Amino acid sequence: MPLHWSELPPALLTSLRAGTVLPAHPLALDHERRLDPVRQRAVTRYYLDAGAGGLAVGVHTTQFAIRTVGLYEPVLRLAAETVADWADGPRLLVAGVTGRTEQAVREAETARALGYHAALLNVATFRGAAEAEILDHCRRVAREIPLIGFALLPGVGGMHLSYGFWRAFADIENVIAVKMAPFDRYRTVEIVRAVVDAGAAGRVTLYTGNDDHVVLDLLAPFAVRSADGRHETRVRIKGGLLGHWSVWTRRAVEMLARIHAVPDGAAVPADLLALDSMVTDCNGAIYDAAHDLAGCIPGCLAVLQRQGLLRGTWCLDPAETLSEGQADEIARVYAQYPDMNDDAFVRANLDRWLSNQGKTIPLAA
Repeated sequence: MPLHWSELPPALLTSLRAGTVLPAHPLALDHERRLDPVRQRAVTRYYLDAGAGGLAVGVHTTQFAIRTVGLYEPVLRLAAETVADWADGPRLLVAGVTGRTEQAVREAETARALGYHAALLNVATFRGAAEAEILDHCRRVAREIPLIGFALLPGVGGMHLSYGFWRAFADIENVIAVKMAPFDRYRTVEIVRAVVDAGAAGRVTLYTGNDDHVVLDLLAPFAVRSADGRHETRVRIKGGLLGHWSVWTRRAVEMLARIHAVPDGAAVPADLLALDSMVTDCNGAIYDAAHDLAGCIPGCLAVLQRQGLLRGTWCLDPAETLSEGQADEIARVYAQYPDMNDDAFVRANLDRWLSNQGKTIPLAA
């Protein structure tokens, strides 16, 4: 049966709208590039124990190629089953949905049947199509499951869509959020303005996907003026659905809690403001900014391997590897920002995450 956002558990809606940490889940493979279910489950358990409010699975960080090798349903199922077995409370399950309308509807139906609560809708396959056609596609998928819009930068396969598109998208009744990842301040402001102008800011929660600007996205209020300039609405980006938060997740949860603790209108501590450049520097290394993000997925896998959660950085595409010098850059930010990583937390709990036992194993601090 179709799922409407009003049917979601109230606790999940509250968490989504308050803002939470939603890691973009990576794919754990063995040396033969086959799914490693033990390691895949361990990474999910890590996110849950780190305090993430949910997971995004089947998204860019999970590798879009899972669809061509028959892993879309198994990977989504494994995550959902792990959450059901391990989590200490409800967590939001977001499924990446992509492709033309027939494929996207099929993926939405699969996700919904597995207990997913929303779809992060990637419309990159419509590159070059009229925005009216893309909106028709979005409306059709929204009849199946609540949608999270996805503004994805062209550098990793996305495309820029207009203010008019985002205003019309926000009008779709079953849209619950927008993940803004254009890596572009102009485009980010434009999307915020579109949601407010649509009168949808109470229903459509803003999430950052701008891995290069995480902290200030979350700290800064956005002021949107009415057409005559007489009225002003202020809104906030509440949380993040981020590939960057697939690593050092415990620290991301702590950082978001610090940001949420700053009252509206209060002075922002300088050390919190300074985190923006430090987080961006770390992301530059992990996401391989020096090579236009070519190594962003292997970079995340490399950190998880360093922590012992994964055995390697294998991707489904053998050509997708760390870029030249990227490993040295990751080592640099590890040395310069030791307070950014959560290696001690992972080390204390790794054995329980890798075990065959359930959630009754005590969590280490």
